Amino acid sequence: MRVSRVQAEENRQTVIDVASRLFRERGFDGIGLKDLMAGAGLTQGAFYKQFDSKDDLAAQASRRALTSALAMWSDAANSAPDHPLAAVVDFYLNMGHCAERADGCPVVALGSDAARQGPGVKASFEAGIKDYLEMVGGWIGTSDDDARDRKAMALLSTMVGALLLARTVNDEQLSKRFLDAAAESVLAASPPGDTRS
Repeated sequence: MRVSRVQAEENRQTVIDVASRLFRERGFDGIGLKDLMAGAGLTQGAFYKQFDSKDDLAAQASRRALTSALAMWSDAANSAPDHPLAAVVDFYLNMGHCAERADGCPVVALGSDAARQGPGVKASFEAGIKDYLEMVGGWIGTSDDDARDRKAMALLSTMVGALLLARTVNDEQLSKRFLDAAAESVLAASPPGDTRS
C-alpha cells in the first residue's frame, strides 16, 4: 500500500525523533537501522526512502536533539527571567538530568561519538554548541565581546564537563559533588544577583 506524502513526512519526523533519543541513549554505533526503524514502528526498508544514509539520519537526529535541549534551556531561563543562568544551572546540573540519558544533553551523551563522525554530524553539533554559547553569552554582563565569548565558553565547558563526569561514576555522592562544584563555579562567575535557587 502506497503511503501519502503527508504520512511519509510524518514517518520521517518520527524516525528523526526516535533516533534523537536512541542515539543519546546508546550512541551512534550502539543501534542498528533495523532496531532504530522498529523503534519508530516502521520497517528497515522504509529507511532508504527517507534518508540517504545512517550518517544523514545521525546529522538530522543530532540537530533535533540539540534543538530540543536548547528549548529546555530556554524554558528554564524563561521560568526565572531575573536569574536565567541560575535557572539553567538548576535544571542542567542536577541528579535528575544526570540520570536522564535519552532526553538529556546531547553534547554530553554524544560528544565523543560526534568527534568521530562525518562533517554532517559535526556541523549539527557545531551549530547547536554555538546556540548554547550565544544563549549563555546573553546572560553574561559585559559589553566586551571577546571577554563575553571566552567566559561563555568556560561556563559551558564547566557545565558539560561536570555532567559528563557525574554520569561516568557509580558513586552517587561523587556524582552530586561534581554537579554541585560546577554549579558553584558557574554561579560564582555569573552576573551579580544570578544565584542558584
